[in-house]
Amino acid sequence: MTNTVVTERDFWGGPPPIVRRILRAFPVDDTIAFFRELGVVLHEEADGKLFPDSNRARDVLDALIRETAASGAALLTSHRVSGVERTGDPPPLARDVRELRRGSPKHCEGGTFRIVTPHGDLHAGAVVLATGGQSLPKTGSDGGGFAIARRLGHTLVPTTPALVPLLLDADEAVHRALSGVSHDVEVAVWIDGRIATRLTGAMLWTHFGVSGPVALNASRHWMRAHIDQRSARLTVNFCPGESFDEVDARWNDRAREHPRATVQASLAQTLPASVASAIAGRLGIDAGVPLAHFPREDRRRLVRALVEWPLAVTGTRGYNYAEVTAGGIALDEIDPSTMESRVCRGVYLVGEILDVDGRIGGFNFQWAWSTGFVAGRALGGGAARA
Repeated sequence: MTNTVVTERDFWGGPPPIVRRILRAFPVDDTIAFFRELGVVLHEEADGKLFPDSNRARDVLDALIRETAASGAALLTSHRVSGVERTGDPPPLARDVRELRRGSPKHCEGGTFRIVTPHGDLHAGAVVLATGGQSLPKTGSDGGGFAIARRLGHTLVPTTPALVPLLLDADEAVHRALSGVSHDVEVAVWIDGRIATRLTGAMLWTHFGVSGPVALNASRHWMRAHIDQRSARLTVNFCPGESFDEVDARWNDRAREHPRATVQASLAQTLPASVASAIAGRLGIDAGVPLAHFPREDRRRLVRALVEWPLAVTGTRGYNYAEVTAGGIALDEIDPSTMESRVCRGVYLVGEILDVDGRIGGFNFQWAWSTGFVAGRALGGGAARA
C-alpha cells in the first residue's frame, strides 16, 4: 500500500523538487489515516512495506469502491475512453457531477471536454487522466492514456518497462541451475563503462534469468540506458559493500586460521551452498581443495568473480510482467499544486501516466495516493465554488 518512509530519493524520472512537493501534500501518515477511516488497517513488514492487516488486496479494492459509492460518484464500467476532445472554456464543475449522480452522463451538455466511449459521448468540465502506464496491460493499463495526453498537446518521455524481471543469455547455465534460490547481493549498473548506481537487496535466480527486488530495481536503469542508446551492463557483488581487496584479505586471513577448510566450505559461509558450487564450477575451480593448497591465481579469480560477477542480460520480460512503467508525461507540464496540465487547462494527470517511477516497496502506490489527493483537492475546491 505504501512504505513507512517515502521521499523523492525513492523515485526516478521527474525533477526531485517537484516529486518532493507532491509527496509532502499527502504523506504516508495521511495515507495510513485515510485507509484506516475506510476500515483498512495497515501493518509493517520487512523494509518498511505497509500491507493491509488482512493481507487481501480485495479488501482494499472493496473499501475504495464503497467509498466511491458513498461519495456520490458514478463508476461507469465498460466505458473505455477512446478520445478526449476540448470543446470550450472550463465551466463550473458541479453541474457535471450532479448529472453523473443522476445516471444521465450522455445528456450532460456544455462541458469543456467531449469524452468518447463505446456507449456514447460524455461531457465534462474537467478530465483526470489516471490511466496508468503500460505495465500489466491486461488490467487496462495499456498505454491508451498516453495517446490521449499526446493528442491534448502533452510531451511523452519515451517509455520502458520497469520493476521487471531480467532475461539472461540462454547459453549461461548458472541461472537455470540455481532457479528458485534467493539471497542478498549488490548489483552495480555500469553505463558507458562507469558505475552509475549500486543497488542492494535480494536477488532470485530463475529459469529465465533473475528477479527479486534488486533485479527489478536494476531493470529500470538497464532499460533506460538502452533506450538512450548507451552501453549498459550489470555485475553482481556477492559480498555487498565489500571491495576486491577486502574480500581477498578475508580469504587470506581464513587460509592462515583454517588451512584445512575447503574452498566450498569457505564460500558457503557467505553464500547458499548451491550458489557456491555453481560459482566454483563456472570458474573451473576445484571447490574441494583445502585453502592451504588453493593457488593464489585461482583465489584472486574467485574473489574477482565474487565482487564483480557479470549478468549477461539480454532483455526483460516486458510490460506483461512489469510492475511499473518508466517514462510518461513530462512532469514539468503539470502544476504540482493541483496536478492540472500546463498545456491544456482542465486536464489533470495523476499516478503512473507521469514520468515518475519508484523503486519496489510500496513507493509507486504512494505516488498514486499523493497525486490523486492533490488533483482531488483542486477539483473539490473548484466544485465547491461553483
